Parts: sequence; C-alpha cells; structure tokens
Amino acid sequence: MTMHDTQADAMLKMAREVLAAQPFSVLIGAELTEFAPGKATLSVPITNQLKQQYGYVHGGVISYAADNALTFAAGTAFGTNVITSEYKINYAAPAVGECLIARATVIHAGKRQAVCRCDVYAVKDGQESLCATAQGTINRLGGENP
Repeated sequence: MTMHDTQADAMLKMAREVLAAQPFSVLIGAELTEFAPGKATLSVPITNQLKQQYGYVHGGVISYAADNALTFAAGTAFGTNVITSEYKINYAAPAVGECLIARATVIHAGKRQAVCRCDVYAVKDGQESLCATAQGTINRLGGENP
C-alpha cells in the first residue's frame, strides 16, 4: 500500500464518519463509495419506502442524493465545514432498480464557494441509467476547517 492509498483511505474513512452523523442519510442507507480530490460518489439502496405511487424512486430521494454528493465533492476542496447554497436538478427519466448512484465533481473551487456538478443513475440488473443531473454552489462556512 502506497502513501497515496493510505491518504485516500483516511479521507474516505473521515467522509464516511461525516455521512454517518447525518440521521437522514443513515435512515435511507446512504453510503459514500468514493471520496477523492474533486469528486465524491454516494449510493442509496432503492427500497419500497423510497418510492412514490407509480413505483419510481421519489424525486426527493434523488434530489437528496444529488445534494449530498455535491456537498461531499466540495468538501474535498474545503473540508467538512460546508453547506449547500443552492442547486438545480433536472430529472431525465424515472428511477427504477436496485440502487441510486450519485457521482459529483468540482467544476470550480474559489476561496469561499465551489460550483459542482452531479449525475444520478439508477442501477438495474447491473446497468446504469441516467435519471437526473444537478449543479450546485456549495459554500465554505466560517471558522476553522478540520
């Protein structure tokens, strides 16, 4: 294992601890699967409780996945002291399958805010299908960054 691998493992462990401190994330079973400079990937298992009346994943759950992935991606630039300022989401297709995967990247990070992009996919039978795309502005909060 290289020093880079050790640092990456430590970053992912720390980010997973932050996610575990979010009661809603724990409630829906969200998991951070990637946390590296400029990017983050979040997965959410699709359960019946997360669906709307037509059997699709509720838009609020898709929106949650995008928002949290955007914020975690920005956290790779700013540390854990971040909060979403705004974001926009476009739903591309209904989400059906076994899980959602939200992949976010930092487009630009300044001193106090980062602009990030996220694509959300529904995974069914091993195949990913784009269900939404989002863009957001994430602000660094005042004070020290851990």
